[in-house]
Amino acid sequence: MSYTILISISEQRLKLYQHNELVKSYSVSTALNGVGCEKDSGKTPLGKHIVRAKIGAGLPINTVFVGRRATGEVFVAQLAKEYPQRDWILSRILWLSGKEKGLNRLGNVDTMQRYIYIHGTPDSEPMGVTMSHGCVRMRNKDIVELFELVEPYTHVEIVA
Repeated sequence: MSYTILISISEQRLKLYQHNELVKSYSVSTALNGVGCEKDSGKTPLGKHIVRAKIGAGLPINTVFVGRRATGEVFVAQLAKEYPQRDWILSRILWLSGKEKGLNRLGNVDTMQRYIYIHGTPDSEPMGVTMSHGCVRMRNKDIVELFELVEPYTHVEIVA
């Protein structure tokens, strides 16, 4: 099935479409620093993207990832207390790649080289507000569901 994803920064929503019909809508959290495509900006990039890679298939919900690799840990509150400064990437990763040269692809604005993902985050973290370091954060149950629905090269558009 062919899906497309629209992420609205102003609404803090990720919408999943099939043949231009809305099939799912999820609350998300995008960058605390706002929108922007520059490397090291901590901002969420705008424009047209694709899902370049899907990481985490079959792993338990709340699996912890560091550098796109499962650490063998499963997130629990105690782990958060032990590592209070960690930016938790949990459950699944949809790694995005920009499609627009000079806006979100190549050079100093390359979404993939910036490691921008759609990923799970601790369920204690708020959704619907800007809190991330550039990625699009989702509830763990939501990212697992989305991960199962979309394929690599699914079109993703991020709008203000």
